[in-house]
Amino acid sequence: MANYRSPGVYVEEISTLPPSIAEVESAVPAFIGYTQIATNLATDDLAGVPTPINSMADYIQYFGGPDVESAANLTIAVDEQQSGGKTTGYTAKLTFANSGMSKHILYHAVKLYFANGGTRCYIVSVGKYSGNVSETDLEAGLTTLGTTEGPTILLCPEAISSNTPNTFNQAMLLQAATLGDRFAIIDTATTTVPKSTSSVAADTSATITPLPAGQPESSYGAVYYPFLQTSYNHNFNFDALTITTYTVNGAVPSPASPNAGVALGSLKTTVSLLYNAILAQYQGYFITLPPSAAIAGVYCNVDATRGVWKAPANVSLNAVNKAVVSVTRGEQDLLNINDQSGKSVNAILNSPNFGTLVMGARTLDGNDNEWKYVNVRRFFITVEQSIKNSTASFVFEPNTSATWVKVQAMISNYLFLKWRDGALAGAKSDQAYFVNVGLGSTMTSLDILEGRMIIEIGMAVARPAEFVVLRFEQMLQTS
Repeated sequence: MANYRSPGVYVEEISTLPPSIAEVESAVPAFIGYTQIATNLATDDLAGVPTPINSMADYIQYFGGPDVESAANLTIAVDEQQSGGKTTGYTAKLTFANSGMSKHILYHAVKLYFANGGTRCYIVSVGKYSGNVSETDLEAGLTTLGTTEGPTILLCPEAISSNTPNTFNQAMLLQAATLGDRFAIIDTATTTVPKSTSSVAADTSATITPLPAGQPESSYGAVYYPFLQTSYNHNFNFDALTITTYTVNGAVPSPASPNAGVALGSLKTTVSLLYNAILAQYQGYFITLPPSAAIAGVYCNVDATRGVWKAPANVSLNAVNKAVVSVTRGEQDLLNINDQSGKSVNAILNSPNFGTLVMGARTLDGNDNEWKYVNVRRFFITVEQSIKNSTASFVFEPNTSATWVKVQAMISNYLFLKWRDGALAGAKSDQAYFVNVGLGSTMTSLDILEGRMIIEIGMAVARPAEFVVLRFEQMLQTS
């Protein structure tokens, strides 16, 4: 009470409502990889610095564009059709050397992320385009993220090109579990094309076998398969390319055609029919990317439209032509529930009617009844961090019933809203959650003497209807 020293009327406002909990953002991915530049105010001042961006325009401003492919990775064969000495058309065949293509795919991955509903994210530039992907560089970027608050999802599409991607994947899982505030999206190292009878199992086993099973970190990550054919083209300097071989009606002309060996840009106006024939073939060749960036976009989109408690599955992907291999029902059975390793892999399927669908929502620890689902683990992460941040203001408050009531009311109000939104299961709120705090309930006299205020929170998180079973029976005629 204030110390009044002179006569008069004084107004006092008494706080009767508990403080509220501000929910943390549930989907803020952090991308690790190589960029063209890393500049804001001075050259390379963003190198190795986790930098938040909100759009692809922000990415281009701070980190530049895609890596330019070497012309040596593309050969162009042209056959000119002639009849009566006159040109009737052109046939172009382009051959891409996939093994020589740039391994620096972060630009395209971030573009795919935004195309699938992504919003704010972090970029950690670990170096300039130089040819190889170094695990040392990637781990340095991951270590930097370990001291950064804000990111809630970890991914590194370029890890598939490092010498030991599984070591990096283990490091991501360990960081996520240790900090408890983030979730890792993991790509398989390869997708064998064309598929064989054993290639799906071999591709996924090579990635999940070294990862921990039944450990606390197992539920802090999810693996997705296969790679995706996007609607993006490789970044060649198209107008500077030249025709490798030039034939007329299938034979090498003599003398050689003046079009052979000429930069394509010079043909744009002089022989536009030839230029357009080559361009049409070029635009029909698409980049293949690991799925993690698209999945991160799905997480963001589902969180924003439905909530973090909704499983990020049965969702079609944008800017994706198809999954590069078609996973069959039998193969998906073994990926989703692996009775040997206990580790689940989420399949992405080509559906004739619905496009390219994400049809898996399990963490790596797919046989754990508590943490098998991605949405359950991510919902707990969100709730834990939100309550943790909001209860920080009660540190050094009196450890008495007045404080306990405020804390209990604050958390209960927050969980009631989650139950009302459909995140928690239960016909009544007391069936969906509980919050206990107090002497004789969660604390002893010794706890109070030693300054501990212990709060116990239980939640019945809504789990996805992963298997929808329809049972039909034929009724006998009754009349």
